[in-house]
Amino acid sequence: MKDMFCFQCEQTAKGTGCEVSGVCGKTPPVSNLQDELIGATIGLARAVSNTKETEATDACVEKALFTTVTNVSFDDESLKAMIACVEKMKTDLDPSAENYDMKKLWEENEDIRSLKTLILLGIKGMASYAHHADILGYKDPKVNAFFYKALVAVGSDMGMDELLPIVLETGTVNLACMALLDKANTETYGTPVPTEVPLTIEKGPFIIITGHDLHDLKLLLEQTEGKGINIYTHGEMLPTHAYPELKKYPQLKGNFGTAWQNQQKEFANVPAPVLFTTNCIMPVKETYSDRIFTTDVVQYPGMIHIGKDKDFTPVIEKSLALGGYAEDREMTGINGGKTLLTGFGHGTVLGVADKVVAAVKAGDIKHFFLVGGCDGAKTGRNYYTEFVQKAPEDSIILTLACGKFRFNDLDLGTIGGLPRLMDMGQCNDAFSAIQVAVALAGAFECDVNDLPLSMVLSWYEQKAVVILLTLLSLGIKNILLGPTLPAFISPNVLKVLVDNYNIGPISTPEADLAKLLA
Repeated sequence: MKDMFCFQCEQTAKGTGCEVSGVCGKTPPVSNLQDELIGATIGLARAVSNTKETEATDACVEKALFTTVTNVSFDDESLKAMIACVEKMKTDLDPSAENYDMKKLWEENEDIRSLKTLILLGIKGMASYAHHADILGYKDPKVNAFFYKALVAVGSDMGMDELLPIVLETGTVNLACMALLDKANTETYGTPVPTEVPLTIEKGPFIIITGHDLHDLKLLLEQTEGKGINIYTHGEMLPTHAYPELKKYPQLKGNFGTAWQNQQKEFANVPAPVLFTTNCIMPVKETYSDRIFTTDVVQYPGMIHIGKDKDFTPVIEKSLALGGYAEDREMTGINGGKTLLTGFGHGTVLGVADKVVAAVKAGDIKHFFLVGGCDGAKTGRNYYTEFVQKAPEDSIILTLACGKFRFNDLDLGTIGGLPRLMDMGQCNDAFSAIQVAVALAGAFECDVNDLPLSMVLSWYEQKAVVILLTLLSLGIKNILLGPTLPAFISPNVLKVLVDNYNIGPISTPEADLAKLLA
């Protein structure tokens, strides 16, 4: 009897699945509770299909899905409370609706399991985007309706012919969800502008904020005004420096550290608290456990959790008590760079589209590479650093998500006054890359697949999965994916992806560049 089964992340044990404990750090009890939560949520979706959804059921499903994304919740008690909440909501709607036993999914025919897993992991990623938009008051009934449809499909007896269209529909609906989040962020905080972000940590009290949530950062900035506390972003919060309504706060100083998987080393003995706002938390080490705070869906046993009131007073008090560094501390990226450039969302890039098109027509820009996605600790991810370093000088590198920390401190120079390396934002901002690709195709009157544009993606968790499904739903082909292909994709399903979209694994930077530029 397996203690657990999970293969939803790229680093899954032996490339097949975690069966003793999670590589991410989750224990068998946590893993099994997460499965129970999803099974109960499928039961709730069945109840809704027999009755009617409400704002409460929408919020419940969205939160349950997001909570089970990798590196979000490691807390047994909060998972049990959420299961109880889902159960009550389901029973109130339809007492006859049955929960789904996730063991049935793990024991399915491998092709059915593969397609159902693509749908399930896809809506987990999508739920994270919907959650962030929802916090800012932006909702899309079509997105919420699809969560129920997808959950019912996962718990159904559907065959491959019925499941395949739902896999692609997951990508299609996610495009609408990402557009909603983009609208929510830009209408609330303004259109991102190119911004140079220092890596030096100034002396005095400070707070590190990590995760993805712009609303939490805004609240923290409001609550630290006039208190002599500086705020530093970490990981996927880096692009927040580019939003006008956030960067106007003088205490938003710079960025601390690199990508999420380095936190256990980088947070050790730092004289400041760290606030986790969404996924990306790793098992907390004793060297910094007294300084970790969580909020929203993130939960970790023994850590102080900031509830719905969003009163960050405990974080502020901890910052003042620790005092920060006595002198300014100069830090660098992994390649030695001292600053990072961000803020090249679709609003900025399309604002200079005429320059981009002119540079392509003049032969100054020969190729675009989108090198983005998740970072991780598994060996092989230096590929992306080497790929960017070896890309021709007449190429533009577009990037987004935390994978960029492998190379975003490199100085690649400019082409026609444009930086060769353009950071388009968080993984939550993948919509920007799609908008730019579509706009370029329109400018050159061709299909996206005919552009001098290559996508070289890295993945780790479920948000990357649903972004991939979105690209496939748009008919985008020839994507290179790494460091490894997902364990949950069966050989037959992989064949479908290869035959229809020519998706393939990365090999070496030299070989892949030669193939993509041929």
